[in-house]
Amino acid sequence: MRIWVIVPAYNEAASLSKLLNDIKKTGLFILVIDDGSIDATYEAAKGIADVVLRNPKNMGKGKSLHAAIAYLLEHEAFDYAITMDGDGQHSPGDLKQFIAAANNGENFVVGTRMGNPQGMPLIRVITNIIMSRIISNIARQNIPDSQCGYRLIKREVLEKVEIETKKFEIESEILIKAARFGYMIKSIPVESIYSRNQRSKINPFIDTVRFLRFLFYLRGQ
Repeated sequence: MRIWVIVPAYNEAASLSKLLNDIKKTGLFILVIDDGSIDATYEAAKGIADVVLRNPKNMGKGKSLHAAIAYLLEHEAFDYAITMDGDGQHSPGDLKQFIAAANNGENFVVGTRMGNPQGMPLIRVITNIIMSRIISNIARQNIPDSQCGYRLIKREVLEKVEIETKKFEIESEILIKAARFGYMIKSIPVESIYSRNQRSKINPFIDTVRFLRFLFYLRGQ
């Protein structure tokens, strides 16, 4: 079975090498997409990852994931893709759970931090609960942590889902569209990792407005 790990990264040079080396230990293939970093993220990835893509400027997580998925579908033979963040919020130790799910033939698996959201800021906990209930209602499936980007997705799902969004709402879009194609979405517990010095790349106001506008658009389809 061929599994690729997609890691979008923006100014993560300081910690990216360790993350990628930990992923390498699992025997999985790695694609890093550098989202217009101004530090040495690209150079750090080049020495370890199997494929490194680079946006000419910072274009957002959604655009980066879209480009990475499109690249794999066009250039690589693979069975599954795992998406995980490059900022250290997703533990490589949880990869074994996703690999087990792939060996079990699952179509779509999402990590959930909500069983033990240790260290997660309270506002993020509340936002995740609200957003997850909304997404679960639209998808007509229980998805306890719809905002978690740590996921395993089968190739056939990625081939069917047409991605339209360009920012953080991409993760909700893929969930909803996969559910509409009839795919069951499974959730597995993953570690919640938050650093006090870590700054979120999400703009609370702008991204919430964009997210709500996107949900309104999807409901009308």
